[in-house]
Amino acid sequence: MGVFSFAKDIGDKIFNRDDDKHQAKVETHASTSTPVKESEPSAQSVANILLRRIQQQNLNISDLRVKYNGTTDTAEISGSAKTQADREKAIIAVGNVQNVAKVIDNISIEQDAPESTMYTVKSGDSLSKIAQSVYGSTSDYMKIFEANKPMLSDPNKIYPGQVLRIPKS
Repeated sequence: MGVFSFAKDIGDKIFNRDDDKHQAKVETHASTSTPVKESEPSAQSVANILLRRIQQQNLNISDLRVKYNGTTDTAEISGSAKTQADREKAIIAVGNVQNVAKVIDNISIEQDAPESTMYTVKSGDSLSKIAQSVYGSTSDYMKIFEANKPMLSDPNKIYPGQVLRIPKS
């Protein structure tokens, strides 16, 4: 359990709308008889989106709950994870989202295991380069890839600012 920091301006843009689809560049006129629409989703909407994002990872976490504070860009997750890996994958699934700067982790673990290291990808990094630095061999990049599935769908698709789990060797 703890608090994890993330780069809030980097990450998957799951809250943004498709500007082309919504004709964002088309001029519109407001009327005083029409109520103003919220441009930002509510904190409850964001919490629901983050909850679905964790659920899409197919993790074994019971009693999963997500809270979101839009003022501080903080997500709080709680529940009971079967493994340390499930806990860590939930943290990075939520933290690697644009507009989430901090994740407060209140997930308990049923099967205790050593924590992975959290690594923030830098410009020029690749999984092979990270594996060389951490494990001493570029061929161990698949350990990192497997530890971050299904968030990562391709070992070549990482970006600066993304946080990855690096399991103990």
